[in-house]
Amino acid sequence: MPRTDDDTWSIAESVGATAVMVAAARAIATKAENAIISDQFAEPLVNAVGVEFWSKFAAGEIAISEEDERQFGSPTVMANSMAVRTRFFDEFFASAGQSGVRQAVILASGLDSRAYRLPWPEGTTVFELDQPQVIEFKTDTLAALGAEPTAKRVAIPVDLRHDWPKALVEAGFDPKSPSSWSVEGLTPYLPAEAELLLYERIDELSAPGSWVAVEYIEHLHELPTDRFQAAAKRFAELGLDLDMSNLFYRDEERGDTTEWFAERGWATETVTSSQLLAQADLPIPDHQRQISNTIYLTSRKE
Repeated sequence: MPRTDDDTWSIAESVGATAVMVAAARAIATKAENAIISDQFAEPLVNAVGVEFWSKFAAGEIAISEEDERQFGSPTVMANSMAVRTRFFDEFFASAGQSGVRQAVILASGLDSRAYRLPWPEGTTVFELDQPQVIEFKTDTLAALGAEPTAKRVAIPVDLRHDWPKALVEAGFDPKSPSSWSVEGLTPYLPAEAELLLYERIDELSAPGSWVAVEYIEHLHELPTDRFQAAAKRFAELGLDLDMSNLFYRDEERGDTTEWFAERGWATETVTSSQLLAQADLPIPDHQRQISNTIYLTSRKE
């Protein structure tokens, strides 16, 4: 179903379902030989959603052909992509913490469990923002599992298209102190105007010494839909109705995120998804060689 500007979702539908997909991929990556990430909560969270397909996916029980195994949407390709993405953001928060930052903000936190699994420095507060139903599901599920946050966790149920800065400050965030921000797996699901507003708000709330990490797709409006359609077809054959091409906002060209932060006094550096895969000695899928890469940006406010 196509997106609308005021749509909402539970953890098992629409954009919420992509959070389950990502967690399922992290579960596979965690169990891989020579795994580069460890997320012990990924598979239990996926199982708690109650969608048989994703439980089987996370358990490595989805049987696909050797040809499909090399394509977008396959368990191996998704697990490798999520492994390097997860490690990138894990290392980002570790570096920010080592620099003295004690406020971390995870935007569109989904089924991310960093507040529970990372070794945060003493005195760190982790703010998690997402749709109310998503926040409630994760909080209740992890509590039932007996999981305890490794930092002070503040969960904020808010739509990022609304006035989330007000909710964040009211929840105890201090704009005068350095902070670290993650924008992971989020920007394609926002209209172009909302993405720009998100960056503006981060900039306004960030004191000198703050950090931000952003994952974005270069030339999103030109991204071919055939790989998403092929993945949707394979998912449908396996009993899952999920067409990601209907979830992205691709109707207009967007500005360069890296340039945007650099022009506002942030020291920036980037790496591509292909480079992250190569650094981890993981294969680069054919489709990724043929289209613009996902970009991972790290910025520090001077």
